[in-house]
Amino acid sequence: MDMKNSIFKIFTISALSVACITSSCNKDLDLTPTNDITSIGAYSTPEGYKSVLAKVYGSFAMTGNSGAGSGDLGGIDPGNSDFFRLYWNLQELTTDEAACVWNDPGIYDLNYNTWTSSNPLLRGLYNRSLFQITVANEFIRESADDVVSGRGITGAAATEIAYYKAEARFLRAFQYWVLMDLFGNPSFVTEADPIGTYIPPQISRAELFNYVESELKAIEPLLKAPRQNEYGRADQAAVWALLARLYLNAEVYLGAGNGKYTEAITYSKKVIDAGFALAPKYQNVFSADNNTNNSEIILSINYDGVKTQNWGGTTFLVNAAVNGAMNPSSFGVPNGGWGGNRSRDPLSALFNANDSRKLFAGNDPEMDDIATFTEGLAVVKFTNKTSTGANGQSANGTFVSTDFPLFRLAEMHLVYAEAVKRGGSGGDEATALRYFNALRTRAFGSTAGNVTSFTLDDVLNERARELYWEGFRRTDLVRYGKFAGSSYLWPFKGGVKVGRSFEDYRNIFPIPAADVSANPKLTQNDGY
Repeated sequence: MDMKNSIFKIFTISALSVACITSSCNKDLDLTPTNDITSIGAYSTPEGYKSVLAKVYGSFAMTGNSGAGSGDLGGIDPGNSDFFRLYWNLQELTTDEAACVWNDPGIYDLNYNTWTSSNPLLRGLYNRSLFQITVANEFIRESADDVVSGRGITGAAATEIAYYKAEARFLRAFQYWVLMDLFGNPSFVTEADPIGTYIPPQISRAELFNYVESELKAIEPLLKAPRQNEYGRADQAAVWALLARLYLNAEVYLGAGNGKYTEAITYSKKVIDAGFALAPKYQNVFSADNNTNNSEIILSINYDGVKTQNWGGTTFLVNAAVNGAMNPSSFGVPNGGWGGNRSRDPLSALFNANDSRKLFAGNDPEMDDIATFTEGLAVVKFTNKTSTGANGQSANGTFVSTDFPLFRLAEMHLVYAEAVKRGGSGGDEATALRYFNALRTRAFGSTAGNVTSFTLDDVLNERARELYWEGFRRTDLVRYGKFAGSSYLWPFKGGVKVGRSFEDYRNIFPIPAADVSANPKLTQNDGY
């Protein structure tokens, strides 16, 4: 099934009572709620399996099971507990790309790179990732071949459930990659571990790298071919994209001298050759109909402003970048506009005036007071407007229907280019330059912005132009040795206007203090 012709929107009723999802060419859902089903009942039919699979995916898009104000996690406001909102805060507010004016607990510790192991946003993401892993584990456990056949499910239905199981394993591997990248050495639990009271062991970053790599390779042949699954569901291309990302950062995870740039070239090229295409217009990748108007998205978190409401995700990205003075109606949220997130000076300075990716609003690019929303430019890259200018679906003029691309083709172009520059084999400079310039041709609408050569630093700058505010920046700066230390300073780095160095141990975040206290098997990361 072509990904552009179907959409897999997620809607949750309860932890196990979830809506059955069917394919559709628009944002509507065909919902068949089920009530008061136990685990056995939920998995008794093929339709029940797909219902529970919806919860595995839905835990990426929802904060709880009864609307926008509900939460799966304790110790954090539900509005702040969405996976991508938490991930974005840690990946962007800690860098030269973004700052937030709000006084929510933990925000300024991220703005100023002064977080501790008690930061509630760190704990929120750590626990959100582990929650999603737990949900995936339960589904994987119930999808074992002998369990499925024991329920009388055979033939084509059993084959389809096997695809579901492989997808759940992918989503679990993705969350373990998140924990490895940000926290290094988290708790580790799989479907093979006991249910109920159980103290999970800690896994080292290197061990977790090996686990994620082996899981992705194991499920690659078990997933549907690229672009043959329902939109918003994982396929082989998603595996290749995560492997490419994993290998590009291997020296960070495994130590200097352990690079896997050849592998990064191999897997990014597999994605590039899989039939995806750059959207003709950059803005359309981040519009309310991005599920239908481009073939660039490899895997997305799907949001619907009517059916899947939450205060995170793209609702957060759009509203937090806009305030009332900016006319929120222009961005498809006529009753929204929260005035929270702005770009720091270095981001907008990277763009040529003719670069169509320069999607900013405001008059003061310099941020003198991090607590003033009108200082620094607003990033209006994400919008709840469709590619034709209509408003996207929204229940109250605030919630957003724009899907978030977890993986898209443009990133793979840049992975290939960087891996070639870092000495990987199996690729070549001419191809890398062609992929690099393909992004610039789209950005400038012609070859006027193309280059004849590029350096490693050029790749970092191009990643900022192409991927800004998509949750990459902290990981990129760490890989380039420009996050901690004094080799690169940005406004308010370390809490001072001109920027100052901070310690290398902050290249990873601490294990939350509450988790270390509760689990005697956990050892805190160095420095914390």
